Amino acid sequence: MAEGIMYAWFALTALSVAFVVIDIPKTPESGVLKWAFVILVIFTGPLGAFFYVLGCREPLKGTHAEYVSVRWRQVLGSTMHCAAGDGLGIFAGAVIGAVMHLSPWSDLGLEYLLGFSFGWGYFQAFAMKDMVGGSYTRSLKETFIPELLSMNLLMAGMVPTMRFLMPRIEGANDPTTPAFWFVMSMALIVGFALAYPMNWWLVARNMKHGMLTIGPEGGGHSGHAPEPAPEPTPEPAPEHGAGHASVGGHEASGHEASGHEAGGHEAGGHEAGERPGSGTVLAMSGLSFAIFFAGLWLAGGFFG
Repeated sequence: MAEGIMYAWFALTALSVAFVVIDIPKTPESGVLKWAFVILVIFTGPLGAFFYVLGCREPLKGTHAEYVSVRWRQVLGSTMHCAAGDGLGIFAGAVIGAVMHLSPWSDLGLEYLLGFSFGWGYFQAFAMKDMVGGSYTRSLKETFIPELLSMNLLMAGMVPTMRFLMPRIEGANDPTTPAFWFVMSMALIVGFALAYPMNWWLVARNMKHGMLTIGPEGGGHSGHAPEPAPEPTPEPAPEHGAGHASVGGHEASGHEASGHEAGGHEAGGHEAGERPGSGTVLAMSGLSFAIFFAGLWLAGGFFG
């Protein structure tokens, strides 16, 4: 019975990946999010394809920016970006841990380290560095907390799911068997669901980007892109003040390059949320770790 379910899942996954790979080039989404969708569909099969159609694929040509401007679609893009980037590292850590027969703690540590490092270092900071002026160092700084909070919730869902399913499905501890990849896929789906509310908070507070829309020439983003934290700037000279507005620490004439309208509104029609203070960020970080450790407790074994 379980074997039949797994093979049906992989057959649907193959069809889903083929559909997204063929269809997504014509979607005016950023390149990194296109790759993230493909990776997510490889990991989550028909569910990932459903997310692509429901959350990113424009129903009519020229309607993508408006279509993805809805908050829940923005959050879907943010969570998908997290699950794809972190998932690559987590899956790699799980394979290495299984091959090396690491202890549960060592396996957990390796999965977390690789997942966070790849998700933060490449999928967030490097791939999206143009949003903060092209500086990789600044992008690392801007994306560290959002990545940490999202990663903690993702792992809080994945670890108990893996620990529950692996002893119950034959061969699930062996990366050379379909059972291993089926369990990892189910775990990522649960982690995705748990990370979604945290990503909602991050997007609403202008700390993470959501879906983006690339213009016909491949330049210019619209949609929800997080404003960089403002940096102190000298007071502008009076003669340069006419006709210009300073938005988020950047001089803008009409619109910001990141796609926000001067006056604090996103291109998608939502008001850009004000970034939270350090106290709120600290509290949310504590909450994310509390949920993460609750997931470990629920998994059992790690504290035994």
